[in-house]
Amino acid sequence: MIIELHLLQSFPVSNLNRDDVGQPKTATFGGQLRGRISSQSLKRSARVLFTDRGLQAGETGVRTKRLVSSATRVLVDNGRDEAEAVAVAQAGLRALGFGIDDKKQLTQYLLFVGNSAAELLAAYCERDWDRLSADAAARAKAATKNSTTLKGERQQEEKPSKAKPDKQTLTEAARILDARRVVDVALFGRMIADNKDFNVDAASQVAHAISTHAVVNEYDYYTAVDDLKPQDESGADMIGTVDFNAACYYRYANLHLDQLAKNLDGDTDLIDRATSAWLNAFIDAVPSGKQNSMAALTPPETLLVVVRDRGAWNLANAFLRPVQDTDLMVGSTRALLGHFGRLRHFYGNEDLRTVVAASVTADLDGLPAHEVAETRDDLIARTLAATAKA
Repeated sequence: MIIELHLLQSFPVSNLNRDDVGQPKTATFGGQLRGRISSQSLKRSARVLFTDRGLQAGETGVRTKRLVSSATRVLVDNGRDEAEAVAVAQAGLRALGFGIDDKKQLTQYLLFVGNSAAELLAAYCERDWDRLSADAAARAKAATKNSTTLKGERQQEEKPSKAKPDKQTLTEAARILDARRVVDVALFGRMIADNKDFNVDAASQVAHAISTHAVVNEYDYYTAVDDLKPQDESGADMIGTVDFNAACYYRYANLHLDQLAKNLDGDTDLIDRATSAWLNAFIDAVPSGKQNSMAALTPPETLLVVVRDRGAWNLANAFLRPVQDTDLMVGSTRALLGHFGRLRHFYGNEDLRTVVAASVTADLDGLPAHEVAETRDDLIARTLAATAKA
């Protein structure tokens, strides 16, 4: 079973998701430039809401390169010397098969792990302290010898080092990376190129949000004044520009409940709470970019949820021709529902278990009355009830 979430959300002046030069991201769609918010940005904005939408902190995860420092803090709290704890934590992660930049104390790449991973890594380090400490000492000695040998010569930057773990150590790695109760990883998946046994297939797919209409990025030229400047002096003490646009976005995400159940090892209570958290968090997710100066905190105004047995329909092609109505939300809602209705007519309703929609400002023309919800709570309750009928 699959839940599909279609949202129309209009943002006023904003720069929610910037590119490498600080401008709002864009994409060309239907031959016209559109505003864009990346799926990565939307997923993180949803993830940070999970603990406020029914999940416990221990049921969520972190994406980090800083497991060494996190495990070191645990070891220091256990009474270990900090310098020795850093060396052992690095040796521990290296033994588990992960590359470590010893100078920066970072893993070679971001690891998506449960919030308990640092404690589990620290526990592993404590159990194998003598061996890992000896490994760290041997590595430090070799590094010193290498440095002496190359003294006076140009030293090349050392690549992050890692070891090939044995079967017992892989068991420890599996314990630390166990994601069967980590909802973030269960939803969005994990890929570890060095060891595919730790990969997790994502249960949720998220599209980049695109504006339903053509967009032109603009910029704000601003000045700032020194509050303590003498009154007889004039002029600005700081000038600059900030790019922005204003757009109505189409957002789409889906959740494959069978994959979610598999990833969460069939824990029905956690599956139900994860589904509710996903639905609520994605409705509320708003990227944090430039919010302190623009406060573009507007919620979705048109919401369409489809619960289906198979297949999936991203409805972005409803906006292949840019909406040109003066009221973009009304025009976008009309285009969305019109496209959805045409797909239903052409492909049939056989796979659709439940359709429910709600809108704050637009008429939901084309939908029968029993598919219209009056409130957000009603829409969510109907959606979750439909999934419970499986």
